[in-house]
Amino acid sequence: MSDNVENAKSGMRGVTVLGLGNILLSDDGVGVHVARSLAMNPGSPQGLRALDGGTLGFRLMEALTQSDSVLIVDAALLGEKPGAMRLLESHELHRHVSRSDRMSAHEAGLADMLTLAKLEGWSPRHLALLAIQPQSIDWGDALSEALAQSVPTACRQATDKVLSWLAAA
Repeated sequence: MSDNVENAKSGMRGVTVLGLGNILLSDDGVGVHVARSLAMNPGSPQGLRALDGGTLGFRLMEALTQSDSVLIVDAALLGEKPGAMRLLESHELHRHVSRSDRMSAHEAGLADMLTLAKLEGWSPRHLALLAIQPQSIDWGDALSEALAQSVPTACRQATDKVLSWLAAA
């Protein structure tokens, strides 16, 4: 088991990359694929915990609130070409998760989970969403070619963001 996964289980505070999505709905699972790639990479930064959050919703509260900083990775309708990415922070992040045209059930769970965490006093140093435009949200256990090709780029963007947060700590 990688140190990144072990650190997540030990409750160490730090930076959590939380991959969300349903891997049985093709591109909806891109966040999970990114988190798994980061967890398996021995070159991931010290202090980074990559978690496969799947569609667990509120069951992720403990992992979320034990982190100083959280980068969520998830498929999102951005109105761009498949595989395009956008890093959403602060007001843009909150506007995205509270919109009414949600793509999947776990988006509603994310909005509720962030609200509940805030009500319980969780105030992370950093919180962001790496949103990735899907090509297909249909039954299938593999990413589309466009999204499969975007996973290494998403991992690099996630790593860069984590490194910037760790340097600022």
